[in-house]
Amino acid sequence: MEPSDHVERHGDLAVVIPASDTENMTGAQLAMSSNPMTPGLAIDNPNNPSPDIPDFDAGDLTGPIAERVQTVLDHQVNPSIAAHGGQASLVGEENGVVYLQMGGGCQGCGMAAMTLRQGIERILREAIPEIVEIVDITDHQSGENPYYAASQAHAH
Repeated sequence: MEPSDHVERHGDLAVVIPASDTENMTGAQLAMSSNPMTPGLAIDNPNNPSPDIPDFDAGDLTGPIAERVQTVLDHQVNPSIAAHGGQASLVGEENGVVYLQMGGGCQGCGMAAMTLRQGIERILREAIPEIVEIVDITDHQSGENPYYAASQAHAH
């Protein structure tokens, strides 16, 4: 923690916000998620920051949707999230519905949903407009850094 960081206290919980991120967190609220698919602490940030995924040459985007999704994952998405120890894998595609699995550091990461929705999904939809839906089939509870573990549900 740096002296310039902002510390927000919520009961016994101290939330440290790096000074460089304070402006991006203005108006954000910390709450317990009521969504059973993403339980745990959630930050509702009206500033809606997008993950930093730079533009790359997406390669040849002709052919079946699945091939084009794999090309975008290989050339644009995975090189970016690899810096955080993560990866996204195409599991399948049917009638424009793309099934992705997050792995490595992304599996179980509390930011995985934001990375998928605001980063990966945005990139895939821009590159491949025929995509109807993107479904995350990752088992986040058994990840390297799970934000929720079933054994913790009954600990209190």
